[in-house]
Amino acid sequence: MLVIRPLQENDLDALYAMAQGAGKGLTTLPADRALLARKIQHARETFNQRCAPEAGLYLFALEDTELKRCVGISGIQARVGLDEVFYNYRLSVTVNASRELDVHVRTPTLHLSNDMTGTTEVCSLLLSSSHRGGGTGLLLSRCRFMFLDDFRSHFSEKVFAEMRGVSDSNGQSPLWDALGSKFFDMEFSEADMLSGLGNKSFIAELMPKYPIYLPMLPDAARAVIGRVHENTEPALKMLQAEGFNFNGMVDIFDGGPAVEAFIHSIRTVREGINRHVMIRKKPLVTDVPAEQQVMISNRSFRDFRVTTIPAECIGLDTVSIPADVAEALEVESGDLVRLAPLKDTGRR
Repeated sequence: MLVIRPLQENDLDALYAMAQGAGKGLTTLPADRALLARKIQHARETFNQRCAPEAGLYLFALEDTELKRCVGISGIQARVGLDEVFYNYRLSVTVNASRELDVHVRTPTLHLSNDMTGTTEVCSLLLSSSHRGGGTGLLLSRCRFMFLDDFRSHFSEKVFAEMRGVSDSNGQSPLWDALGSKFFDMEFSEADMLSGLGNKSFIAELMPKYPIYLPMLPDAARAVIGRVHENTEPALKMLQAEGFNFNGMVDIFDGGPAVEAFIHSIRTVREGINRHVMIRKKPLVTDVPAEQQVMISNRSFRDFRVTTIPAECIGLDTVSIPADVAEALEVESGDLVRLAPLKDTGRR
Protein backbone atom coordinates (compact mmCIF):
# COMPACT_ATOMS: atom_id res chain seq x y z
CA MET A 1 0.00 0.00 0.00
CA LEU A 2 1.13 3.56 -0.74
CA VAL A 3 0.30 6.09 1.96
CA ILE A 4 0.93 9.83 2.23
CA ARG A 5 2.02 11.00 5.69
CA PRO A 6 4.10 13.82 7.22
CA LEU A 7 7.83 13.48 6.62
CA GLN A 8 9.76 12.07 9.61
CA GLU A 9 13.35 12.22 10.85
CA ASN A 10 13.97 8.59 9.81
CA ASP A 11 13.17 9.50 6.17
CA LEU A 12 16.44 11.44 5.84
CA ASP A 13 18.45 8.66 4.15
CA ALA A 14 15.76 8.00 1.53
CA LEU A 15 15.25 11.72 0.91
CA TYR A 16 18.97 12.33 0.48
CA ALA A 17 19.24 9.44 -2.00
CA MET A 18 16.32 10.82 -4.06
CA ALA A 19 17.82 14.33 -4.02
CA GLN A 20 21.15 12.94 -5.27
CA GLY A 21 19.38 11.17 -8.13
CA ALA A 22 17.35 14.24 -9.13
CA GLY A 23 20.31 16.02 -10.71
CA LYS A 24 20.95 19.75 -10.71
CA GLY A 25 18.25 22.39 -10.88
CA LEU A 26 15.84 21.16 -8.18
CA THR A 27 16.32 24.22 -5.98
CA THR A 28 14.10 23.32 -3.03
CA LEU A 29 15.69 19.87 -2.51
CA PRO A 30 19.45 20.18 -3.04
CA ALA A 31 21.53 17.11 -2.26
CA ASP A 32 22.79 18.57 1.02
CA ARG A 33 22.23 16.23 3.94
CA ALA A 34 22.46 18.90 6.64
CA LEU A 35 19.97 21.15 4.83
CA LEU A 36 17.53 18.29 4.28
CA ALA A 37 17.74 17.43 7.98
CA ARG A 38 16.88 21.05 8.82
CA LYS A 39 13.94 20.97 6.43
CA ILE A 40 12.62 17.80 8.08
CA GLN A 41 12.96 19.44 11.50
CA HIS A 42 11.14 22.53 10.25
CA ALA A 43 8.35 20.34 8.88
CA ARG A 44 8.05 18.47 12.18
CA GLU A 45 7.72 21.76 14.06
CA THR A 46 5.09 22.89 11.56
CA PHE A 47 2.90 19.79 11.89
CA ASN A 48 3.26 19.95 15.68
CA GLN A 49 2.21 23.63 15.52
CA ARG A 50 5.36 24.87 17.19
CA CYS A 51 5.93 27.66 14.66
CA ALA A 52 3.85 30.56 13.35
CA PRO A 53 1.37 29.49 10.62
CA GLU A 54 2.90 31.86 8.06
CA ALA A 55 6.33 30.27 8.64
CA GLY A 56 5.07 26.73 8.09
CA LEU A 57 6.76 24.16 5.85
CA TYR A 58 4.62 21.09 5.17
CA LEU A 59 6.55 18.14 3.75
CA PHE A 60 4.65 14.95 2.88
CA ALA A 61 6.26 11.55 2.44
CA LEU A 62 4.93 8.81 0.17
CA GLU A 63 5.53 5.59 2.07
CA ASP A 64 5.54 2.13 0.54
CA THR A 65 4.16 0.21 3.50
CA GLU A 66 5.58 -3.10 2.26
CA LEU A 67 9.10 -1.68 1.95
CA LYS A 68 8.55 0.54 5.02
CA ARG A 69 10.40 3.28 3.17
CA CYS A 70 9.77 6.78 1.86
CA VAL A 71 9.69 6.69 -1.95
CA GLY A 72 8.52 10.22 -2.70
CA ILE A 73 8.08 13.69 -1.27
CA SER A 74 5.97 16.78 -1.93
CA GLY A 75 5.55 19.99 0.00
CA ILE A 76 3.78 23.25 0.75
CA GLN A 77 5.52 26.47 1.83
CA ALA A 78 2.89 28.45 3.76
CA ARG A 79 4.27 31.86 2.71
CA VAL A 80 7.30 32.70 0.57
CA GLY A 81 9.51 35.75 0.91
CA LEU A 82 8.91 36.55 4.59
CA ASP A 83 12.39 35.61 5.87
CA GLU A 84 14.40 35.60 2.64
CA VAL A 85 13.32 37.88 -0.21
CA PHE A 86 11.68 35.86 -2.99
CA TYR A 87 12.66 36.93 -6.52
CA ASN A 88 11.17 36.32 -9.94
CA TYR A 89 11.32 37.99 -13.28
CA ARG A 90 7.99 39.36 -14.45
CA LEU A 91 7.60 38.90 -18.20
CA SER A 92 5.94 41.98 -19.66
CA VAL A 93 5.94 44.29 -22.68
CA THR A 94 7.51 47.74 -22.94
CA VAL A 95 5.93 49.96 -25.59
CA ASN A 96 7.81 52.79 -27.32
CA ALA A 97 6.19 54.94 -29.99
CA SER A 98 6.98 57.93 -32.15
CA ARG A 99 4.01 59.67 -33.79
CA GLU A 100 6.34 61.72 -35.96
CA LEU A 101 8.06 58.65 -37.42
CA ASP A 102 4.91 56.52 -37.27
CA VAL A 103 6.79 53.86 -35.27
CA HIS A 104 5.17 51.69 -32.59
CA VAL A 105 7.48 49.12 -30.98
CA ARG A 106 6.46 46.45 -28.46
CA THR A 107 9.49 44.95 -26.73
CA PRO A 108 9.23 41.87 -24.45
CA THR A 109 10.95 42.70 -21.17
CA LEU A 110 11.96 41.06 -17.89
CA HIS A 111 11.46 43.04 -14.66
CA LEU A 112 12.93 41.89 -11.32
CA SER A 113 9.94 41.33 -9.03
CA ASN A 114 8.93 40.37 -5.49
CA ASP A 115 5.24 40.07 -6.40
CA MET A 116 4.85 36.53 -5.01
CA THR A 117 5.87 37.56 -1.47
CA GLY A 118 3.38 36.24 1.08
CA THR A 119 1.88 33.67 -1.32
CA THR A 120 1.61 29.93 -0.65
CA GLU A 121 3.85 27.71 -2.78
CA VAL A 122 3.42 24.03 -3.62
CA CYS A 123 6.94 22.70 -4.01
CA SER A 124 9.50 19.92 -3.57
CA LEU A 125 7.84 17.24 -5.70
CA LEU A 126 10.18 14.28 -6.07
CA LEU A 127 9.33 10.64 -6.76
CA SER A 128 11.66 7.65 -6.79
CA SER A 129 12.09 6.17 -10.28
CA SER A 130 11.10 2.75 -8.90
CA HIS A 131 7.55 3.95 -8.17
CA ARG A 132 6.67 6.06 -11.20
CA GLY A 133 3.53 5.24 -13.14
CA GLY A 134 0.10 3.94 -12.17
CA GLY A 135 -1.06 7.29 -10.78
CA THR A 136 1.57 7.46 -8.02
CA GLY A 137 2.79 10.87 -9.12
CA LEU A 138 -0.80 12.13 -9.15
CA LEU A 139 -1.30 11.00 -5.57
CA LEU A 140 1.95 12.63 -4.45
CA SER A 141 1.08 15.94 -6.09
CA ARG A 142 -2.66 16.16 -5.46
CA CYS A 143 -2.62 15.09 -1.81
CA ARG A 144 -1.39 18.64 -1.10
CA PHE A 145 -4.61 20.15 -2.40
CA MET A 146 -6.66 18.03 0.00
CA PHE A 147 -4.57 19.45 2.85
CA LEU A 148 -4.93 23.01 1.54
CA ASP A 149 -8.69 22.52 1.32
CA ASP A 150 -9.13 21.38 4.92
CA PHE A 151 -6.76 23.93 6.49
CA ARG A 152 -7.25 27.04 4.36
CA SER A 153 -6.70 29.44 7.27
CA HIS A 154 -3.00 28.50 7.26
CA PHE A 155 -2.47 29.53 3.64
CA SER A 156 -3.03 32.38 1.19
CA GLU A 157 -6.06 32.28 -1.11
CA LYS A 158 -3.76 32.03 -4.13
CA VAL A 159 -1.26 29.19 -4.54
CA PHE A 160 1.61 28.97 -7.01
CA ALA A 161 4.28 26.53 -8.15
CA GLU A 162 7.67 27.45 -9.58
CA MET A 163 8.61 24.95 -12.27
CA ARG A 164 12.13 23.79 -13.05
CA GLY A 165 13.45 25.48 -16.20
CA VAL A 166 15.50 24.17 -19.10
CA SER A 167 19.06 23.00 -18.46
CA ASP A 168 21.25 20.36 -20.08
CA SER A 169 22.62 17.12 -18.63
CA ASN A 170 25.57 19.04 -17.18
CA GLY A 171 23.28 21.49 -15.41
CA GLN A 172 24.00 24.37 -17.80
CA SER A 173 21.16 26.83 -18.39
CA PRO A 174 20.96 28.89 -21.63
CA LEU A 175 19.34 31.80 -19.77
CA TRP A 176 21.99 31.73 -17.06
CA ASP A 177 24.78 31.65 -19.64
CA ALA A 178 23.32 34.69 -21.42
CA LEU A 179 22.24 36.73 -18.39
CA GLY A 180 23.01 35.57 -14.86
CA SER A 181 26.63 34.64 -15.55
CA LYS A 182 27.30 38.26 -16.57
CA PHE A 183 26.54 39.49 -13.05
CA PHE A 184 27.49 36.53 -10.84
CA ASP A 185 31.03 35.19 -10.76
CA MET A 186 29.90 31.59 -10.33
CA GLU A 187 28.43 28.63 -12.22
CA PHE A 188 24.68 28.15 -12.60
CA SER A 189 24.74 25.07 -10.34
CA GLU A 190 26.50 27.03 -7.59
CA ALA A 191 24.05 29.95 -7.75
CA ASP A 192 21.10 27.55 -7.77
CA MET A 193 22.54 25.67 -4.81
CA LEU A 194 23.05 28.89 -2.82
CA SER A 195 19.47 29.88 -3.54
CA GLY A 196 18.24 26.48 -2.37
CA LEU A 197 20.29 26.80 0.81
CA GLY A 198 18.49 30.06 1.57
CA ASN A 199 21.46 32.34 0.89
CA LYS A 200 19.58 34.75 -1.40
CA SER A 201 21.01 38.10 -0.36
CA PHE A 202 23.56 37.86 -3.19
CA ILE A 203 20.68 38.12 -5.69
CA ALA A 204 19.66 41.55 -4.43
CA GLU A 205 23.27 42.66 -4.22
CA LEU A 206 24.37 41.59 -7.70
CA MET A 207 21.31 41.29 -9.95
CA PRO A 208 20.58 44.31 -12.20
CA LYS A 209 17.55 46.30 -11.07
CA TYR A 210 16.81 47.65 -14.53
CA PRO A 211 14.55 45.91 -17.10
CA ILE A 212 16.12 43.27 -19.34
CA TYR A 213 15.12 43.69 -23.01
CA LEU A 214 14.76 40.19 -24.47
CA PRO A 215 15.85 41.10 -28.04
CA MET A 216 19.29 41.79 -26.55
CA LEU A 217 19.60 38.15 -25.46
CA PRO A 218 20.69 35.34 -27.82
CA ASP A 219 18.05 33.13 -29.43
CA ALA A 220 18.96 30.15 -27.23
CA ALA A 221 18.23 32.13 -24.06
CA ARG A 222 14.97 33.65 -25.31
CA ALA A 223 13.75 30.21 -26.43
CA VAL A 224 13.78 28.75 -22.90
CA ILE A 225 12.02 31.58 -21.06
CA GLY A 226 8.75 30.20 -19.70
CA ARG A 227 9.62 26.60 -20.65
CA VAL A 228 10.09 23.66 -18.28
CA HIS A 229 12.76 20.98 -18.07
CA GLU A 230 11.71 17.79 -19.87
CA ASN A 231 11.64 15.91 -16.55
CA THR A 232 9.22 18.52 -15.19
CA GLU A 233 6.68 18.32 -18.01
CA PRO A 234 4.52 15.65 -16.27
CA ALA A 235 4.36 17.79 -13.10
CA LEU A 236 3.33 20.82 -15.15
CA LYS A 237 0.58 18.86 -16.91
CA MET A 238 -0.74 17.66 -13.55
CA LEU A 239 -0.96 21.24 -12.28
CA GLN A 240 -2.60 22.45 -15.48
CA ALA A 241 -5.23 19.72 -15.12
CA GLU A 242 -5.88 21.08 -11.62
CA GLY A 243 -6.52 24.56 -13.03
CA PHE A 244 -3.10 26.17 -12.62
CA ASN A 245 -2.09 28.71 -15.29
CA PHE A 246 1.09 30.61 -16.17
CA ASN A 247 1.13 33.90 -14.24
CA GLY A 248 3.81 35.73 -16.23
CA MET A 249 6.57 35.09 -13.67
CA VAL A 250 9.74 33.15 -14.50
CA ASP A 251 12.72 31.99 -12.47
CA ILE A 252 15.61 34.46 -12.49
CA PHE A 253 18.20 31.73 -13.06
CA ASP A 254 16.77 29.26 -15.59
CA GLY A 255 13.59 31.00 -16.81
CA GLY A 256 11.23 28.25 -15.64
CA PRO A 257 7.58 29.40 -15.42
CA ALA A 258 5.47 29.95 -12.32
CA VAL A 259 1.86 28.74 -12.45
CA GLU A 260 -0.90 29.70 -10.04
CA ALA A 261 -4.51 29.06 -9.01
CA PHE A 262 -6.91 30.08 -6.25
CA ILE A 263 -7.53 27.29 -3.74
CA HIS A 264 -11.30 27.31 -4.28
CA SER A 265 -10.82 26.80 -8.04
CA ILE A 266 -8.42 23.82 -7.83
CA ARG A 267 -10.03 20.70 -9.34
CA THR A 268 -9.28 18.43 -6.35
CA VAL A 269 -10.87 20.99 -4.03
CA ARG A 270 -13.94 21.54 -6.24
CA GLU A 271 -14.62 17.84 -6.71
CA GLY A 272 -13.95 16.75 -3.13
CA ILE A 273 -16.70 15.18 -1.01
CA ASN A 274 -17.02 14.09 2.62
CA ARG A 275 -18.18 10.65 3.76
CA HIS A 276 -18.34 8.71 7.02
CA VAL A 277 -16.15 5.62 7.34
CA MET A 278 -17.67 2.16 7.38
CA ILE A 279 -15.15 -0.64 7.97
CA ARG A 280 -15.72 -3.94 6.18
CA LYS A 281 -14.02 -7.33 6.18
CA LYS A 282 -13.79 -7.77 2.41
CA PRO A 283 -10.36 -6.69 1.05
CA LEU A 284 -9.99 -4.08 -1.68
CA VAL A 285 -9.42 -4.93 -5.31
CA THR A 286 -5.84 -3.80 -5.91
CA ASP A 287 -5.56 -3.77 -9.70
CA VAL A 288 -8.02 -0.90 -10.32
CA PRO A 289 -6.92 1.58 -13.04
CA ALA A 290 -6.01 5.09 -11.87
CA GLU A 291 -9.10 6.45 -13.66
CA GLN A 292 -11.30 4.45 -11.26
CA GLN A 293 -9.45 5.35 -8.07
CA VAL A 294 -10.14 8.12 -5.57
CA MET A 295 -7.92 9.67 -2.93
CA ILE A 296 -9.10 9.37 0.66
CA SER A 297 -7.82 11.67 3.41
CA ASN A 298 -8.26 11.37 7.19
CA ARG A 299 -8.47 15.21 7.42
CA SER A 300 -6.02 15.26 10.34
CA PHE A 301 -3.60 18.17 10.64
CA ARG A 302 -0.84 16.63 12.75
CA ASP A 303 -1.22 13.05 11.49
CA PHE A 304 -2.36 13.70 7.91
CA ARG A 305 -2.84 10.50 5.90
CA VAL A 306 -3.95 9.89 2.30
CA THR A 307 -4.16 6.73 0.20
CA THR A 308 -6.27 5.54 -2.74
CA ILE A 309 -9.29 3.25 -2.96
CA PRO A 310 -11.63 2.18 -5.80
CA ALA A 311 -14.36 4.72 -6.51
CA GLU A 312 -16.96 1.93 -6.14
CA CYS A 313 -16.38 2.02 -2.35
CA ILE A 314 -18.22 5.35 -2.10
CA GLY A 315 -21.88 5.32 -1.06
CA LEU A 316 -24.41 8.11 -0.59
CA ASP A 317 -23.36 8.84 2.99
CA THR A 318 -20.51 6.44 3.71
CA VAL A 319 -17.32 5.05 2.25
CA SER A 320 -16.60 1.36 2.77
CA ILE A 321 -12.97 0.45 3.46
CA PRO A 322 -11.25 -2.67 4.86
CA ALA A 323 -9.56 -2.71 8.25
CA ASP A 324 -6.00 -2.45 6.88
CA VAL A 325 -6.84 0.75 4.97
CA ALA A 326 -8.55 2.18 8.05
CA GLU A 327 -5.46 1.36 10.10
CA ALA A 328 -3.17 3.00 7.53
CA LEU A 329 -5.35 6.13 7.57
CA GLU A 330 -5.67 6.01 11.38
CA VAL A 331 -9.47 6.25 11.21
CA GLU A 332 -12.34 4.35 12.83
CA SER A 333 -15.94 3.63 11.86
CA GLY A 334 -17.98 6.82 11.85
CA ASP A 335 -15.02 9.17 11.25
CA LEU A 336 -15.50 11.81 8.56
CA VAL A 337 -13.03 11.54 5.67
CA ARG A 338 -12.46 13.54 2.46
CA LEU A 339 -12.46 11.99 -1.01
CA ALA A 340 -11.46 13.34 -4.43
CA PRO A 341 -10.81 11.74 -7.85
CA LEU A 342 -7.22 10.71 -8.48
CA LYS A 343 -7.38 11.57 -12.19
CA ASP A 344 -9.08 14.38 -14.06
CA THR A 345 -12.73 13.47 -14.68
CA GLY A 346 -13.13 16.06 -17.42
CA ARG A 347 -15.64 18.11 -15.42
CA ARG A 348 -15.14 21.87 -15.16
